[in-house]
Amino acid sequence: MENEIIQWIYQAAEKIRAALNDELVIDEKNGRTDLVTNVDKETQDFLVDKIRAYDPDAHILGEENDQDQTDISKGRVFVIDPIDGTMNFVLQKENFCIMIAVFEEGIGQLGFIYDVMRDDLFWGGPKLGKVFHNRKELPKPANTKLADGLIGMGVSLVTGENKFHTKEIGREAMGVRILGCAGLDFIAILKGTQNGYISRLSPWDYAAGIVMMQQFDMVFSGFQDQPLSFNGREFFKGGTQAVMSEITEYDI
Repeated sequence: MENEIIQWIYQAAEKIRAALNDELVIDEKNGRTDLVTNVDKETQDFLVDKIRAYDPDAHILGEENDQDQTDISKGRVFVIDPIDGTMNFVLQKENFCIMIAVFEEGIGQLGFIYDVMRDDLFWGGPKLGKVFHNRKELPKPANTKLADGLIGMGVSLVTGENKFHTKEIGREAMGVRILGCAGLDFIAILKGTQNGYISRLSPWDYAAGIVMMQQFDMVFSGFQDQPLSFNGREFFKGGTQAVMSEITEYDI
């Protein structure tokens, strides 16, 4: 299965890169900073068609095209974010990812995060017992503390009210990074260049990342250590065991 998914991702990426030369059709979903383009929708349709042909009984949980309410707990579910970081895609033409996760009966088995413009694929999970960077096995990052690394945050948690103590957490870390793309934050965690991530995310934002984090014995949860709901936008925190232990002390 993993080889087929990788090929679909590469094919979808070719279409996305070609579309950068065309005029985009851009709409707002929930305000001017929440964008969707024709390429987001077309990419999800392309991936869904590939999945349906491969496994007609599979279910889809995806960001676009009214496929955002699928129950993750029943059967085989493909979780798709066709373009994670749409704002970056529109304004920067880089720093965006394709993300796919495979869950079976509610258990994450495979995750794939592809940095389209850097041609960097991170993939793996419990089904393989490994995580790869392209075709090379990725080593497990060190279990570093907040004070020894960088932490990623969603922009609203940095610029808004200090509801989740993110300012204190940021001051305790070596620094805070705002990448505008959950996939890039998860890549940084898997590489060990960041040791934590706090944001407000939807299931397609975090599904692929947590599958691979799980393989590395990293920890993640929702608000006050509640399990992630896979239903709508929610608070997300994740990172090394050491970082998560420290974050939990802030009662978030």
